[in-house]
Amino acid sequence: MKILIRMILMATLLINIGGCGVYSASSGRVDESIKRVAVQYLENMTSEPNLGVELSDGIIKALQIDNTLKVVDEGDADTILSGRVMRYGLKEVAARQDLTVSEYQVQMAVELTLTARATGEKLFERKRFTGTGNYVLNDPDVTESTARDQATEEIVRDILALVVEDW
Repeated sequence: MKILIRMILMATLLINIGGCGVYSASSGRVDESIKRVAVQYLENMTSEPNLGVELSDGIIKALQIDNTLKVVDEGDADTILSGRVMRYGLKEVAARQDLTVSEYQVQMAVELTLTARATGEKLFERKRFTGTGNYVLNDPDVTESTARDQATEEIVRDILALVVEDW
């Protein structure tokens, strides 16, 4: 069973690395008034250190890779993406026969607002995004850090779907 789980996790990781991570199906018809975006560092409401910075950096990187919106400083921005990390948790997913936990799931939630800088209009407000990622204990290839990265990727995909693909 452990080998099967490990194979599934590795296949998922390879698929994400192979280019099926963050992508855009954008038509390229983005409203010019929102084309330049500033991403503020997210306020971290969790006990996990640096999580707000890590998620903000992940969002910025994904937007730059997608290249539909241009990430700029706040003074040059048409829109400002701001928010906070609301939750970070670990959930037991699988246990061995002796009832010791063998697999955990990282669960993260963020709340974001996208504001038009010129008018103050909220394009969306306090929109909640969630992400998960699993890891197996004692497996050096699939750690809490890689599960955290998977959860971040899921959140970023949903942000891009809302911010880029809907316009």
